Amino acid sequence: MVKHRKRTIILFLLPAFTLIILFVYVPILMNFYYALFQWSAFSATKQFVGTKNLIRLFTDPTIRICIKNNLIYAVFSITFQVGLALVLAAVLEDKLFRGSQPFFRTVYFLPSLISVTVVGLLWQMIYSPVFGFLNPMLKAAGLSFWAKDWLGSQSLAIYAVTMVSQWQYTGYTMVLFIVALQKIPEDLYEAATIDGAGRLKRFFHITIPQAKGMIIVNMVITIIGSFKVFDEIYVMTSGGPGVASQVLGSYLYKTAFSTDEMGYASAIATLVFIITFLLVFSTMLSLMIVRTSSLSL
Repeated sequence: MVKHRKRTIILFLLPAFTLIILFVYVPILMNFYYALFQWSAFSATKQFVGTKNLIRLFTDPTIRICIKNNLIYAVFSITFQVGLALVLAAVLEDKLFRGSQPFFRTVYFLPSLISVTVVGLLWQMIYSPVFGFLNPMLKAAGLSFWAKDWLGSQSLAIYAVTMVSQWQYTGYTMVLFIVALQKIPEDLYEAATIDGAGRLKRFFHITIPQAKGMIIVNMVITIIGSFKVFDEIYVMTSGGPGVASQVLGSYLYKTAFSTDEMGYASAIATLVFIITFLLVFSTMLSLMIVRTSSLSL
């Protein structure tokens, strides 16, 4: 009976496992292989260059700019999509705001339902120094010194694009946190209130420890998304001005389909995979260590 159940489980899992192997792991291995060659999309043959493409990554100044921009994106995303989203979820789950929670939950979540391309074009118009309304609003508020060419400035472009992503996705992670907070027993908050704990103490000593699982999930999702980002950059700046807002995803696309250097593009994709894997692995490991140490205490 047990053997029959095991065979049934294996039969149900086999199609999904096969698809994952074919469409996830095999392409990853093929990408590693293609990074060892110099070739173009229209070439009949591939020239073996060994680790030349990988070594080029360490001498390419644009790669350093891309990694810096991806790290900026990751820091902002963790701050807003994890930190701010958790605070907003805790506020909306408070008894004072539960009556109006459906309204605010909908308002914050709606941007994540809009296509990234539409959001990019919308904010491109908002940021425009010619017909956008952000700069006129700042001038009307007496903040004319803040009015900038947001997407045309080499020092501001990456931050402008990054904030658009925070506007779009913070509500999504907030809803995930709300689901996690609703599973926390109300008795814990009531006991803490009786003991004289205020809202801040309840947040740090009950909400955060009880929501650690969702915090880990959201951090992993956010970090992966930060190094996979492409659409917003491509729509709003195309990596410009110059290469000021270039990220690994957009530079990979440009290398593959504009300059037709498929081998080097495969090397960039390999770099994205390695960085993402190491960051996610280290994040999960550190959070697991913190969680284990807190449980042992």
